[in-house]
Amino acid sequence: MGTHEEHDVARQRFDVADAAPLVLDAQGVVTSWTRDAQRLLAYPASEAVGRKLADLLAEEDAVRVPDLVERCGRDGGWAGLLTARDRAGQPVRVMARITSAQQADGHCQWLVLLSELEQAPGWDMSRIVLEQMVAGSPVGIAIVDTDLRFVWSNTALEQFGGGPAHHRLGLRLRDVQPGLDAESIEAQMRRVLETGEPVVGYEHVGRVRSAPLRETAHMLSFTRLEDEQGRPMGVYYTVVDITERHRARQRLALLDRAGEQIGRSLDIMRTAQELADVAVPGLADFVTVDLLETVLRGAELPPGPVVDSGTVTLRRAGHRSVDASVPEAVVEIGAVATYLAGAPPIRCLTTGRPWREEQLDPLARHWATDTPGRPEATFLELGLHSAMIVPIRARGTTLGVTTFFRRRRQEPFDEDDLSLAEDLVSRAAVCVDNARRYTRERDAALVLQRSLLPHRLPEQDAVEVAACYRPADELTGLGGDWYDLIPLSGARVALVVGEVPGHGIDAAAAMGRLRTAVRTLAALDLPPEEVLAHLDDLVARAVRDEGFEVGAGADRTQAVGSGCVYVVYDPVDGRCAMAAAGHPAPAVVQPDGTVTFVELPQGPPLGVGGPPFEAVELTLPEGSTLALHTDGLLARGDHWAIDADRDRLRTALERAAASLDQRCRAVVDALVPARPYDDVALLMAHTKRLGADQVAAWDLPADPAVVADARKAATRQLARWGLEELVFTAELVVSELVTNALRYASGPIRLRLIRERALVCEVSDGGATAPHLRHPRTTDEGGRGLLLVSQLTQRWGTRFIPDGKIIWAEQSLTEPPD
Repeated sequence: MGTHEEHDVARQRFDVADAAPLVLDAQGVVTSWTRDAQRLLAYPASEAVGRKLADLLAEEDAVRVPDLVERCGRDGGWAGLLTARDRAGQPVRVMARITSAQQADGHCQWLVLLSELEQAPGWDMSRIVLEQMVAGSPVGIAIVDTDLRFVWSNTALEQFGGGPAHHRLGLRLRDVQPGLDAESIEAQMRRVLETGEPVVGYEHVGRVRSAPLRETAHMLSFTRLEDEQGRPMGVYYTVVDITERHRARQRLALLDRAGEQIGRSLDIMRTAQELADVAVPGLADFVTVDLLETVLRGAELPPGPVVDSGTVTLRRAGHRSVDASVPEAVVEIGAVATYLAGAPPIRCLTTGRPWREEQLDPLARHWATDTPGRPEATFLELGLHSAMIVPIRARGTTLGVTTFFRRRRQEPFDEDDLSLAEDLVSRAAVCVDNARRYTRERDAALVLQRSLLPHRLPEQDAVEVAACYRPADELTGLGGDWYDLIPLSGARVALVVGEVPGHGIDAAAAMGRLRTAVRTLAALDLPPEEVLAHLDDLVARAVRDEGFEVGAGADRTQAVGSGCVYVVYDPVDGRCAMAAAGHPAPAVVQPDGTVTFVELPQGPPLGVGGPPFEAVELTLPEGSTLALHTDGLLARGDHWAIDADRDRLRTALERAAASLDQRCRAVVDALVPARPYDDVALLMAHTKRLGADQVAAWDLPADPAVVADARKAATRQLARWGLEELVFTAELVVSELVTNALRYASGPIRLRLIRERALVCEVSDGGATAPHLRHPRTTDEGGRGLLLVSQLTQRWGTRFIPDGKIIWAEQSLTEPPD
């Protein structure tokens, strides 16, 4: 590029407003240095003044200085491109203009204006270009003076309200935007004026005059403007509309909060209330959640929308308002919400599609009917002006509807709000459906549990009983522990406590099988060790039938490893026999309150194999209390210390209580944490004795003539007991049982009558064979004895004793005779 051409280009690009001035004397030495020059080349005035211009230029331009001085003297000045060196020695491409500045005394001085060349060649960043840029920028830009009054603003600022630029001049922000929080924004301006530190990214949320019903968000940045001496002249600020970004953040935050707060439990009503709580006030001012009655019951629902049958009845499962008193509610939580056919909630139920109304008819009645408190309430009276309804759908099934209202917020619901509501409800719908399914499964499980555990223990006179059951699975309320009391023949009772490994419905099902098996075996009147032996065989056989190896990988639901303690108590003489299979031994509370533990041999758990079960027999004083429990009563996590745990149980059992039931619950409360480590079952039995006047016994010789004597003795005893109405049947039973013993058995014969809740007739002999009930033909002369006994008595049976057997029959004393 030629010299004249370069000179013309520099002149076209140069803008004095952007130049850094400095002064040279006639020899080209710097005599004056400005702050702008220091900003450009980083030399302070103390280092720059006195230097030659050539020292500040790159070597290729430094050699041109004499020629430039000559040209300035000849032409009166010069303009062109130079390469300077800053204080660090880095090249700085500048546009330079040199003009004559004659002093009053005639000495020649030169004014040099330097402007850094940053843009690409061919681009002119003049003031005109810069003004075009800020005027056409979509970013709102304004300058205020030190009194915070507008001195300039661009056209883009008008989109945020406050009128055109010429209307703003001389006014403050609070004057042009009265609805805006001008105080907080002006506080930022004052801070920038005072400190000189810019503020970048200040976010302001509110309403502007251009959109009074819509909440908007803006990002503002503030920079102080200074004159050449560094004194503040005002504040330059920019405004960017970030409303969409702000609303997107709000939506994400609301959905995150929904993920954290909805579905924290498996309670349907609580889950519905959590949905309403999350939506207010982030999305709406009033929210209602109505669910179908069948959903609340946990029933299975047909897929698809609800079929409209004229009117649809739902139940209010939750609602929330920005006002704590919920003045908008016309239906209370838990109450039935009935809507007119064709009302928007019904349309959403039947179509499965959402509905939105930006502006509700203020004089229209609320859609709900049968609301005695506010039967004619209009939307105007309720203060509701905009609404959305979203069906609650999960897994293809409609569960109810969620209704969103605006009351305080004047901005109506838009499509973005409806989309957010659908996302929110869809997340909650899965939680509601999970709660519904859980309710159904839990109700079924509780029915199973109630069918497996005794509703109430049978009434009898042998023991006073109390029981307490506490499952470890607090969600289902199911466990594998059980207890039972089984009346036996001869006024005796069997007390049973057992446990199946695991928790939940599988353990409960296995427990039910074991409990049924124990009751069946108890009906055979077997000794405790034989009951457990048969039970052990049943468990092992069930495992083998399922294809498992006993003791190795067997399914835990097959009851392998279960424990059980079986106790038989006889109130006639106080004898108590018991045996255990992998189960804690019972504790005995003596009549004086002292606590002992039965030294009971521990047999192996059921189904795992091992040595035979052993029983112990002891005589309990009248008024003793047996405490049978599962090991969960003393469980403490992984820690297990038998002696220490027995001391804890002893202490709990020694505490007195007003009743046996209270004592039983107090023991469990004292030993079991709020969230048990294991299922817990405790059965306490306070023993009683039958009085001497309730039992009568006779030893009979092996003589057929004794049958008549036995009948007479029984008749006299019944008369003493005031049971004359039972004499006929009792005589027949005694005659048949004694005759049967004389005919088919050997050894001593003994007749015993027991008066409890039933009249028990027992005949014992030395025989080892059980009698069989026969069905004789019409022509047969015998064989009808036991048939008559079975027909005339409530029940009868045989049990074996070490020296023979006992045949017994019972007549009820609590039921009227036929």
